[in-house]
Amino acid sequence: MSAIWEEVPRDENLIKHLQEIAKDTALLHGVLMRTKESPNSPEVVSYAPFTMFPTRVPRTVFNQALAVQTHFNRLVDRVSQDPEFLEETLASTIKVDDFTARLFNIYREVQRESQLQPVVLGLNRSDYMLDQSPDGRTSLKQIEINTIAASFGGLTSRTPDVHRHILKVANLLEERNQILDNNPAEGLARGLAKAWELYGSERAVVMFLVEDVQRNIYDHRYVENELWKKNIPVIRRQFEDVCRTGSLDQSRKLFVDGREIAVVYFRNGYMPQNYSSEQSWDARLMMERSLAVKCPNISTHLAGTKKVQQELARPGVLERFFPDEPETVAQIRATFAGLYTLDMGEDGDKTVAMALANPDRYVLKPQREGGGNNIYGQEICEVLEKLKDSSERSAYILMDKIQPIPVQNYLLRPGDPIGLKSCLSELGVFGAYVRKGKDMVFNECVGHLLRTKSSEHADGGVAAGVAVLDNPLLF
Repeated sequence: MSAIWEEVPRDENLIKHLQEIAKDTALLHGVLMRTKESPNSPEVVSYAPFTMFPTRVPRTVFNQALAVQTHFNRLVDRVSQDPEFLEETLASTIKVDDFTARLFNIYREVQRESQLQPVVLGLNRSDYMLDQSPDGRTSLKQIEINTIAASFGGLTSRTPDVHRHILKVANLLEERNQILDNNPAEGLARGLAKAWELYGSERAVVMFLVEDVQRNIYDHRYVENELWKKNIPVIRRQFEDVCRTGSLDQSRKLFVDGREIAVVYFRNGYMPQNYSSEQSWDARLMMERSLAVKCPNISTHLAGTKKVQQELARPGVLERFFPDEPETVAQIRATFAGLYTLDMGEDGDKTVAMALANPDRYVLKPQREGGGNNIYGQEICEVLEKLKDSSERSAYILMDKIQPIPVQNYLLRPGDPIGLKSCLSELGVFGAYVRKGKDMVFNECVGHLLRTKSSEHADGGVAAGVAVLDNPLLF
């Protein structure tokens, strides 16, 4: 058996022949997004952007990422149950970051409730890049963990068959046979179904809380349809709908449009602009106070903040959550990149000096999800020069910039000419867990996501229009 290719094919005639087939194959397999021009219309759709060929990923680091995911599920869950840790860790951030402060106020209010829903559902995605050290070794480094609205579990469940067909037409049969099966949509739906079942009412529904602009609706639909297959009813509603028709009964069951809600699945609510009015914040508080299972609940949302990520990387902190599991601690810690505090004080001052001296070695991160928020290069100096003597710098953390090896690939994007690009990839691993009281009743790694972008772009994901969907080709 010959080795998997060192680089993708470059034959111009082959690429010309494949590109129309590739796009049609994506459409045939449902790798779809609505268009920018008609984001809320099912009448006009196109293929979601993707790579012509799968990208080579070392088998050892891929397996490492999958193996550590159930530990990350437990870590997020344990952090969410530690009020003292969340309070201490986020104390400086909530003074200067209004969005995190608003979330934290809801958390405090909910903590005072006498009766909380004992069922907790987490659908996470841990994102990594492959760092190349000066001596040539490749290691897995975590970028972040997404605990709210972790996307592309649906569409990435359909991309393996797209690449299989492209490789078959290109007569790359050995590579075709190496494409992995991958179905995060089914695994995420199993987590949702377990939470629905534990809620204990067959009449109650799963509510996807969604944005008003819904270009990425098909990604949701795959998870939704998996639930319908299990005879679990699903509704889609926006904050405005919950404001208008939502209510709690005397036992704090949540009703929206007269339907009892068993599970609120947040596909919205992770950015300040998602809360368009005070009523949106009121709706979030009402949902959090309710007996519906929240995915994520407010404490799990806060456990996914960048400040918590930075704190967990400090020496000795992981041991707080895994006191008798040194191997688990070692597995998690092995994925951490360097993370540094910008809080006021000596440590924060050292971080500022370090970043100003070598800005190209770091990434400056605010407490935001959704891609496109990070700060790089000379812009780091501009931001920190302004904030270095202000407590506002606590709204950020600093992270080592990961140095992946660029690879060559063709990116297929509606309206763009095709050409060979230098690309960087990011590996995401999906985890799902359900806890009832103190018992973890479901904890699984449920699939992966590979996203690839042109190396000219520093930041941004598929939904932001920068990265494209991909598949790993293990070697």
